[in-house]
Amino acid sequence: MTDPDTPDTPGTPGAPGHVLPGLLADLRAESAVLDGLVAGLSAADWAAPTPAEGWTVAHQIAHLAWTDDWTALATRDPEGFTASLGGRFTQLLAAGADPVEDGAREGAAAEPAALLARWRAGRAQVQAALAAAPADVRLPWFGPPMKPASMATARLMETWAHGQDVADALGTTREPTDRLRHIAHLGLRTLGFAFAAHGLPAPQRPVRLELTAPDGGSWAFGPTDAMDVVTGPALDFCLLVTQRRHRDDLALTATGPIATIWLPIAQTFAGPPGKGRQPGAGA
Repeated sequence: MTDPDTPDTPGTPGAPGHVLPGLLADLRAESAVLDGLVAGLSAADWAAPTPAEGWTVAHQIAHLAWTDDWTALATRDPEGFTASLGGRFTQLLAAGADPVEDGAREGAAAEPAALLARWRAGRAQVQAALAAAPADVRLPWFGPPMKPASMATARLMETWAHGQDVADALGTTREPTDRLRHIAHLGLRTLGFAFAAHGLPAPQRPVRLELTAPDGGSWAFGPTDAMDVVTGPALDFCLLVTQRRHRDDLALTATGPIATIWLPIAQTFAGPPGKGRQPGAGA
């Protein structure tokens, strides 16, 4: 993979250091919404299945806590992160295991109160570590290194996406906010990666997004003269690129061959293509 802070590569959108406080504030706000959903749950609700196959509400929070642990380590101790990555993580891969699944399973086995406390502590560590990091430092990660602003954007996207799984499991509808702008931007920036993940050549021309914001306004990304355009609600686009809804269940329109190919395979997360959702699942 190439550098995620360059255009059209996997990872998150690069951003000047002065935007980091705003990103961290949005990450705190997004985390607080999800915290509010799970803080008062019963043990039975923590064990409720989510749309992610085999994952309960506890697995979702455990995964976020697991990733926060790695994020804090990468930010505060890059050498320690690299060493850990070459340790148990690599051993699990060599044994045919999935470290992500392993981390979620181990975390979900804890008592809900302990898991919630771990997630809260990890979130605080990530906030402090990213806030203290030099704006232009490149932090090691499982894929390409990322700057602090990019790392914060990635955490916000993942918190929102896994929060959607929790909300679906609990039958709750979350109010969309302007924080979706970060995820929409990330969705476009990872276009090239989505094509590569499916063995397709990188698009040779840009795609433009014209999205309806949660407040009824308009968000636009990409050149105005682009021949390929995606239009629709920002919420729907974010649900698509995080693979929380199937393309057929969303009010998105693709114009042009690149946009048409891209929407069914779009993904903001690193790694191989996900299974996504079946039509009607989670809606």
